[in-house]
Amino acid sequence: MRTSADGTGRRPADGAVRAATVGIDIGGTSVRASVVDASGQVIDTTQAPTPHSARALEDGLEHAVRELGGRHRIGAVGLAVAGFITDDRTTVRFAPHLPWVDAPVAHDLGKRLGLPVLLEHDANAAMWAEHRFGSAAGGHNAVMLAIGTGIGAALLVDGVLYRGSHGVAPELGHIQVVPDGRACPCGKRGCWERYCSGTALAETAIELLAADPSRSTILAREEFRDPGSLTGRRVAAAAQDGDRIAQRAMAEFARWLGIGLAMVGDIYDPDLVVIAGGVSTSAPLFLDEARENYAGLVTGAGHRPLARIRTTQLGEAAAMIGAAELARAAYSVA
Repeated sequence: MRTSADGTGRRPADGAVRAATVGIDIGGTSVRASVVDASGQVIDTTQAPTPHSARALEDGLEHAVRELGGRHRIGAVGLAVAGFITDDRTTVRFAPHLPWVDAPVAHDLGKRLGLPVLLEHDANAAMWAEHRFGSAAGGHNAVMLAIGTGIGAALLVDGVLYRGSHGVAPELGHIQVVPDGRACPCGKRGCWERYCSGTALAETAIELLAADPSRSTILAREEFRDPGSLTGRRVAAAAQDGDRIAQRAMAEFARWLGIGLAMVGDIYDPDLVVIAGGVSTSAPLFLDEARENYAGLVTGAGHRPLARIRTTQLGEAAAMIGAAELARAAYSVA
């Protein structure tokens, strides 16, 4: 299937505008906006804390674009949002860490700026950036797992971003893997991301520490001094330093990643999986073991090709780059 540069299968309209595009990654704690050129290079960036009200957030987005617009000619804006987006990519249905519910953000912000605005789920935007410029280049059917606080996911089918019938697919992090397991903020129990995420890594370490009263490790002493202070990043650092509890927690993380990758393989049969998100920076501690678990658990193990598994090439900039590239193509900005 021949696709357009926006991953939709549609060809962009003629009459390209000679201007740059801005990609904005709207996270729960910060808003990062970048001017991105046609080769996927970030050429200018601004960042600010994420406001807590809808009006203040839209004010902040306007300010960021106008700041960048003072230094560059801007033709369109792409927003990467951690939430449910309508299939026409104009409205945020719901975003758990942002103050938007059924909000026509593209229309409202576009009216403020006098520019076309496109919305995209942040994992989809990151997937598109990796496909166009990074680790997923050349991938035909690819999956991205953005593993951080939870698991964000994106799916590329025949080179086209798959969004489902209502614009909310795929929510792989909320597939139930343990009936009546750990409680998840989504309202269910036993979701995959409750066992395979930065948050889950810390929770696993705390459970292991509770079962080991010796307090003979670095993590045990830290948790004793400041209960509840452990983070996934700290557990990974301790594992790197040889802490046995942290290493056990990391092995458990790798086991669950392999289990989930096998499910993904059974359902989608991708040729490529990209691991992104904050946890990806610790890949040397878990990825080889996760690959082995995946290879042994996928249906038909030993008798089928396996997906290549890579880490992100574009890192934290991927969602901004992808949002900018999608806006560039949708609005024929050259």
